[in-house]
Amino acid sequence: MIHHVSIPAREPRHVAEVLAELMGGKCYPFGPLAGAFMATSGDAHGSMIEVYPEGVTLDIPKDGDQVVFGETPAPRSWPFHLLLSVPLAQEEIERIGAREGWRTKLFGRGIPGEKPFFHVIEVWIENRLMVEVVTASMAREYEECLTAARLDAMTARFQHRAPATVD
Repeated sequence: MIHHVSIPAREPRHVAEVLAELMGGKCYPFGPLAGAFMATSGDAHGSMIEVYPEGVTLDIPKDGDQVVFGETPAPRSWPFHLLLSVPLAQEEIERIGAREGWRTKLFGRGIPGEKPFFHVIEVWIENRLMVEVVTASMAREYEECLTAARLDAMTARFQHRAPATVD
């Protein structure tokens, strides 16, 4: 289980407030880093998304030290995403995304041309970073798909496929 994750944003407070709204939780300042905020769910697991100002990095600490915050120019987008279960209905998620002007759209995940394994709502935070948001029923669909037995069967199907390439 992943309890928290950190993401960058141009407007960390606003992004954390919107994420907290989606999660049915609250937004708080993130004490260790000025200008950073936490979107918390208030659930029993302490689920949280830390939202850092864009350009902030987590640098490798010197021996014995804790994590160090650094800074670098922010890229246009990131090769990162997360799947977030929320207590809202699809319509509410789409309404929030539309209100923010963020690309928000329902998609099926799986093999092109076949029945989707599960569904997600892509919410593109600040139209740069994708968060797959799922309702309770979508989360169940995902959990049923990602069992060890189902993954073993899917992996066996993919053994003979060509590896993906990046152009």
